[in-house]
Amino acid sequence: MQRITLRDIKNTYHKGQGIAANLRYGFPGRKMNIIGVTGTDGKTTTASMIYAVLARAGFKAALISTVSAIIDGASYDTGFHVTTPGAFPLQRYLALAKRHGVTHLVLEVTSHGLDQARVYGIPFSIGVITNVSHEHLDYHKTYEAYVKAKTKLLLASKLAVVNQDDMSYPLISQILAARSRRYPPPILTYGMETGDFNKKNTNFVLHVPGKFNIYNALAAWAVCRSLGVSAEIIREALKTYFLPVGRGEIVYDEKFTIMIDFAHTPKALAEILSTIKNDLHPVGRIIHVFGSAGERDRTKRPLMGMASATYADHVILTAEDPRREAVGSINSEIKSGMPRDRLVKQSVIVEEVNDRQRAIDAAVAMAKPGDFIVITGKGHEKSMNFGKGETHWSDHKAVIKALEKRKACSR
Repeated sequence: MQRITLRDIKNTYHKGQGIAANLRYGFPGRKMNIIGVTGTDGKTTTASMIYAVLARAGFKAALISTVSAIIDGASYDTGFHVTTPGAFPLQRYLALAKRHGVTHLVLEVTSHGLDQARVYGIPFSIGVITNVSHEHLDYHKTYEAYVKAKTKLLLASKLAVVNQDDMSYPLISQILAARSRRYPPPILTYGMETGDFNKKNTNFVLHVPGKFNIYNALAAWAVCRSLGVSAEIIREALKTYFLPVGRGEIVYDEKFTIMIDFAHTPKALAEILSTIKNDLHPVGRIIHVFGSAGERDRTKRPLMGMASATYADHVILTAEDPRREAVGSINSEIKSGMPRDRLVKQSVIVEEVNDRQRAIDAAVAMAKPGDFIVITGKGHEKSMNFGKGETHWSDHKAVIKALEKRKACSR
């Protein structure tokens, strides 16, 4: 007899909430084409790209993402540290979209939201998996279980869109074949040079940097072409597309540059830092300010350290939602993965400033002409967790304060 775990009980509760929320709001998702987007990285950008293309094509579209919900032109804050809202807020947003005559809604979905049935009762027309890399193993325990949780979105969809270049693709294909032999969802693939849609046969121009954003755009292309949007309209929308708040966002660009980005996984850090180094070509140093979440996947911390120290010239480790863990202990685990040869040769300088405001102050104070400061991990978020609930926080406001301090000191 299989033992019932606390997680099983919690998930049953969440499913009950999902059923109750659908009944309360009258299953509003049934009246719309729902496009679900999941993946370790790129969810928000891909979802916002799909929304931008659909809006450009004249669809009555809406978006619910980590950053906000956009319904009939109005923006709604989805709350602290939220990607997929709880069942009742989510169904309330869907009901609002239905009242405004929305026909196509793009919904960002997490593995937690899928595993906990927070999206129960939503009839997904299209499910997208951007990629699956090292993350959330504190919850899912194994990479295979993590992929299975993500694949629940595809199994609940009428059409699956998958990144053929990603390491998760073979396992996703295997799961789909094993779990849906009678009625497998049709699959559209994309990749840089492979798949149904690739860089060569789409031929679009994107003015946001990074190879990872090309992948995001290819996913958006696959979705929108399947919905009947012309290639010409997709190209026009992608050419004028701007990244969401806190995603590769340049917030200062005068004597030196400051970027805020949400990257908080090893892969995302490697991608944003390599893009800065190889595509944006800073003439000075790359100064990286970041940390890692407390009471979450600890196994990723050394990998994050490896990514940062490989590309950055100066690293400042700091607080990033430490919860009840000591910031110093978290940062020690990050440092343990940094390449020893780069540390010994001082190819990268590493310091620890546990207070995030002071860490950002230090980065701005030391910046010389041509330097590039990148602050990762918080992005658009408006709170920080120190183990006693959410405290208001903004990297954007912290940068403004740091610049004011630098200006005051130079007088």
